[in-house]
Amino acid sequence: MTTDPTGEDADRTAARPQRSLATRLVVVAAVWSIIALALAGVFLVSLYQRSSERAFDAQLDVHIKALIAEMLETDTTFVSGVAKTTVTEPTYRGDPRFSLPLSGWYWTVREGDSQTILYASDSLVGDPLNTPPMGDAEESAGFIAGPTGDEIRVLQQKISIEDTPYVIAVGAATAGFWADISEFARLVTLTLCLVGLGLILAIFFQVKVGLRPLFRLKASLAAVRQGDADKIDEALPREIAPLAVELNALIVSNREIVERARTHVGNLAHGLKTPLSVISNEARASGGNLAEKVSEQAAIMSTQIQHHLERARMAAQRRVIGVSCDTEPVLARLIRAMGKIYRDKGVEPEFQQAVAIRFRGEAQDLEEMSGNLIDNACKWAGSRVRVRVNALDDPATNRDMFEIIVEDDGPGLTPDQRAEAVKRGRRLDETVPGTGLGLSIVADLAGLYGGSFTLDGSDLGGLKARLVLPALRME
Repeated sequence: MTTDPTGEDADRTAARPQRSLATRLVVVAAVWSIIALALAGVFLVSLYQRSSERAFDAQLDVHIKALIAEMLETDTTFVSGVAKTTVTEPTYRGDPRFSLPLSGWYWTVREGDSQTILYASDSLVGDPLNTPPMGDAEESAGFIAGPTGDEIRVLQQKISIEDTPYVIAVGAATAGFWADISEFARLVTLTLCLVGLGLILAIFFQVKVGLRPLFRLKASLAAVRQGDADKIDEALPREIAPLAVELNALIVSNREIVERARTHVGNLAHGLKTPLSVISNEARASGGNLAEKVSEQAAIMSTQIQHHLERARMAAQRRVIGVSCDTEPVLARLIRAMGKIYRDKGVEPEFQQAVAIRFRGEAQDLEEMSGNLIDNACKWAGSRVRVRVNALDDPATNRDMFEIIVEDDGPGLTPDQRAEAVKRGRRLDETVPGTGLGLSIVADLAGLYGGSFTLDGSDLGGLKARLVLPALRME
């Protein structure tokens, strides 16, 4: 089973919403860039915080060493001939903030792991500095609550003088410490946001430039589809140039198949019409009931052959890729021709088309379908024939369609007669010249194009023929 690449299945597939390839590439790259930049920001802020903590602890360690030196500034005494070092109370004021009450900068000296403070800075003004016990550690650092409840970074160091352990603690408020880190985080965030925006813009332009050959291929395909070009431009990057070559080969193959089909249809038409003509002539020359019957059946066979050959020809044309035409010139030419033909009858067809519409098919088919309808309307009209062309949107398949409405002020048809009028070879009035194939051919061809053909009553008083056909999207 084969599928018409230009038929309804292809239209339904094309109608499904598909995400743009460019959008997909930009979104994926942007998401990964944002994630990478966010992780980089967290990593940078973490590194800066650790570096700031080390610098802060180094500053506190300087004060601890100064306190230890001051505690050991004393004369060595001898007890029973053994030298003994006596610890003196330090009065360290290496930073003026150690003297200001509750300034946020404090130091204490404890004996061992007891919470009893032996010596303390003036800034504590008698309040305790609740440092955590050190255990077996020689040095520790951490965050505690200060006398005023504010957070303090405290560094503790254990020393031993004359076998007596002492714990020296120096602490400082962290308000400025965290403010520096917050400012750094803000600057990092701002910088990375600008970098991220620049990256996204660079990715966007990179994708646009990288996909430009695909846009050229799309435009070239559209030109072929609209009938403005015979083949796709193959001057493309080597990654997609083979695709253009294969598509051109497909287009050429499609055209060759259609031409062969047309040739076969023409050969078949000539091959059948000649024997039928001979049979009809012989029957008319012989006379008699048998000859009359043969002549009658030969006429029916000729009508059937004409119908099916015409349908086959139209089906072959329907499968041609890249065929389209503007509706206005075709219909305007038909209107002028019909006006001249039926001038003696007093019929001057009216034509209305508000917007430019392009029929997705051959001009010959459009001319044959609309010509049958306009000709039929002019034959039966009293004095008025109106032809209108309107753009449509088919919600079922999301296809672009248009309608041709042909109305007249003639006698019209009953609902049953309308149904009979589109049947193959059916004629409602033998007095009017014609083969009887007009409306049935219109219905068949409209169906081949995925459209429709209906008859109804007109507000002019006669018949209204409505022909719906596919339109080519104007880009």
